[in-house]
Amino acid sequence: MSTHLEESLQREVDRIRGKLTEMSMLGEKALQACVKALAERDRQTAYAVILRDQYIDELEREVDRLCLEFIVRQQPVASLLRFAYATIKINLELERVGDYAESIARQTLKLLDLDVEFPIDRIQEIADLSIPMLRDATRAFVNQDAELARLTIETEAVVDLLKSKLNRHLIALFRENKLPFEALNPLIMICRRFERVSDQARNICMETLYMCTGEYVKHSGAEAFRVLFVDDHNACQSQMAEAIAHALNEPKFIFTSAGLEPQPIHPATVGFMKEKGFDVARMVPKAINQVPNLDHYHVIIVLAPEARKAFPHKPRKEVLLDWSVVDPSKTQGTPAEVHAAYESTYQFIREHISDLVAAILGESNNKQQD
Repeated sequence: MSTHLEESLQREVDRIRGKLTEMSMLGEKALQACVKALAERDRQTAYAVILRDQYIDELEREVDRLCLEFIVRQQPVASLLRFAYATIKINLELERVGDYAESIARQTLKLLDLDVEFPIDRIQEIADLSIPMLRDATRAFVNQDAELARLTIETEAVVDLLKSKLNRHLIALFRENKLPFEALNPLIMICRRFERVSDQARNICMETLYMCTGEYVKHSGAEAFRVLFVDDHNACQSQMAEAIAHALNEPKFIFTSAGLEPQPIHPATVGFMKEKGFDVARMVPKAINQVPNLDHYHVIIVLAPEARKAFPHKPRKEVLLDWSVVDPSKTQGTPAEVHAAYESTYQFIREHISDLVAAILGESNNKQQD
């Protein structure tokens, strides 16, 4: 026979699970509405998704409150403490799903204003995997189903593959002048947002496995050191930096670049980097919020004063470095003067990257020796 304390504990756990399930369902409906808005070119539905994101935000605050009250009032231990801890983290994952849906809706509005054709069937294919992943991940957590969590995690790799294929298809359309640049970025962002939903579902499954077993599943790629280069448009300095960094062939590093407002790479930048042996013509400019796993970057390097505004406060975990340098694509003068400006910026970036990577590798070796 259950005691009063056991019944009280179960009621609170059930209430938290119910709210979490409700939050997941709202996120799922928002994502499905995004697909509908895209497929049917329905602005009203897109606006509705944006307006309803506040409901998910309100639920996120409610779940946080319930979890904190549960910890204070019940002082749980062992599995119940893991439940409360995992719920707080999953709550954040689900809130981000709502943000992704809102972002997809906003990008959809941009596309509808352009009145261009886009591969909705391939976007639908990604959505048809990532949305059920979210549903199964939440169900696995609520039902403490470790096996379902493991099976759901496996789908994430398929979504990654589809996203990569679609990105290559979109870039090919852009290069063939079948897709304007103004449509390329919204489409890549929509694709990325649906893929991020699968990432959040994977994270929920990892928390589920932690709750069920008490052990954490290691995040793939956690052993890599991530560096992000940021400038105004991801059209000159940051692209140069990414190319230079990749040429170091350091397997322990992941280098990425982004801009505040992406624009096509400047032709002069393409020409200069080609002289140096780099092919940046194939690179596609992207915004900061299009960077995969942005939260996991260790160093963020700003290469233009304006880019510093994207980080008004020092990040809590990342190291923020200011390497503001002249944008040579804006240099006015003779070809020789423009080339000299590019050379100066190139040498500045190359030397700083070389020193930074050497320092990071040195610190890594010191830690291993300790």
